[in-house]
Parts: sequence; C-alpha cells; structure tokens
Amino acid sequence: MLLLVSVQNVKEAKEAIKGGADIVDVKNLQEALVGSAHPNTFKEVKIIAPDPIHSSLTLGVVPNQVGTVAMAVHAAGLLDATSVKVGFMHDEYDHALETLLACREALEGSNTLLIGSLFADNLIYENGLDPSLMVKLAIEGKCDGFLIDTLVKDGRNLFDFMPEEELKEMVIEAKSRGLSTALSGHLKLSDLDELARINPDIVGVRGAVCTKGDRDEGVHWEAVKHFKNQLELRKSGQLKVRESLDENFKISDKYFSNGDVIIDGQGKSCSGIIAALADQIKKDKQSIVEVIIPDELNTYDVLLWAKNDNHSIMDQQKDGSGNLRILLKP
Repeated sequence: MLLLVSVQNVKEAKEAIKGGADIVDVKNLQEALVGSAHPNTFKEVKIIAPDPIHSSLTLGVVPNQVGTVAMAVHAAGLLDATSVKVGFMHDEYDHALETLLACREALEGSNTLLIGSLFADNLIYENGLDPSLMVKLAIEGKCDGFLIDTLVKDGRNLFDFMPEEELKEMVIEAKSRGLSTALSGHLKLSDLDELARINPDIVGVRGAVCTKGDRDEGVHWEAVKHFKNQLELRKSGQLKVRESLDENFKISDKYFSNGDVIIDGQGKSCSGIIAALADQIKKDKQSIVEVIIPDELNTYDVLLWAKNDNHSIMDQQKDGSGNLRILLKP
C-alpha cells in the first residue's frame, strides 16, 4: 500500500514529503465538495517533489459537462501529473461513462493516468451515482484505476457507508483487471487494520496527518511519518491483521524453483501481480506458475484471488531474501 497525502500548497507538500508520503495529491479544499488547485500551485509542488514521489491532481466532483471536464483532464496531462482523478456525485451512469471516455481520449499521448472516482456516500444524495458501480465504470471508462472517497464532513468515514467485505471484493476484482485501487474518506489510524485486510494499492489521507487531526490545520510531517510507519508495519506482517495466511497451509523456509513460468512481483503493486497472473493463465492454462511476492498483504490477496478463481496452491515457501514464493496450478 502506498500513502497518498492530500495537500493544498507547497508548504503542505514539503511536510508530506518529509514525512514519507509516496504521493502528494494537490487539491483545493476551499471549493465546494473539493475542487482543483490552481495550475501554478501544482507546478510548484511538482518542482519540489523528488523522484520517486508522485504528484497527482484531483478535479473533485466534476460538472455534467463532458467537454469542460475533458479539457481539464487534458491540462493535467500537459502538466505531467502522475494521475488525475475525475469524481462523480450526481450523475447518470451513461453520462459518467461518456465523460471518462472523453477524458481517456484527451490524455492521448500523455503519461498521466486516468483515475475514475465515486463517493461511498453518494446514495445519501438525490440522484447519487451508486459507488458499487465503481469497478464496472472504471473498466468501461478505460481508466487506469479507481478511487472511492467520501464527501460528508460530519465525522463519518468510508466504512460508515461501505463495509470491508464489499470493498475487498471490489479491490480484488479491479486488481485482476490490472486497475490500480485507492481508498480514502476521512480515514484514521484506527482504520488501518481494515485497510490492510482490503489492501488497496493506495491509501489516501488528510485529517489523520494534520496538526491535531484537524484537516483545516495543515499537514504535519510527524503525523505523516507516524501514519506511514503504522502502514508499513501491517504491510510487512510485523503487525498481524489476520490470524494466519491459510489455516491449512504451512510455509517452509526452504527455497525452491519448480514453476514452468516465474512472475516476479518485486517492485510491482498487488494489482500488477494479480493482473500478470491472470494474463498468464488466460494464455496458458497448463503451465505451473511460480510467483514471487515481497510482502504479506499482497500474499493474502494472491491466495484469495486464487481461491476465488479455483486455482490450486501447490506450495508456498520463503526464499533467502524473505520473499514468499508460491507455486500455483491453474
């Protein structure tokens, strides 16, 4: 899981980077329902963000104007944003789909990733677009990934509107299609166990990493560092969020290499690992696949994906580097 921190200016971006954020997401919280930052603000943030820190842009809740939104997305591409998020609240599914397809076309020739976004609390608003349609919309809209966020500012958060089990199913489905997955919405340290079990590629926060936990007080690097450390403890397995990987399976410490095909997941997001597995099995249903997984949370996801798709886990062992190697039979 990567840590995304929402920032409004260069000062906050510096705090987020100092604290260890993987992604600085530039937005304007002063506009209703979250809006876009000024282009010059993003340029300034991008200048001070060193590799491999990603700089992303949020458009917030976009208007029902396809051309206007596509133009804004095109501008994000010209600014060389790592990604641009396009959010829908009051909208018909077909219109949202039309908008995303126009955005995809507007990014032609750009390296900027297109991220579709729905809000977990959409259904409390009249004509709100159902967030359970997120994966379908992202796939049909030719997005590179999705974000589920919230709009309410009354103390409720993501898990007050969508349960862990539903979010987990959506994340696994999206990962199998090669989509990046991101969750946000007033998330706190106390939500980290649930987030770790869901294991999105990206966790987005603001209030949890601000002074006194107040999103209006500004991002503080020590709070970012603490949140990132807690996330890493769960990612590495030092803090357990499940009782066991598989109650019927023991992990050996002896290294093996018996797969006909090897998929090296080191340096890949979990969506990249599962998408590579799905693509390999789609092409070849006979070969045994050995997959190398660098952390515990991604191991859970691969095992769950294999179980859901009726693939057999033949063996799983740790190599000398501490990576888990799984033998999988389609």
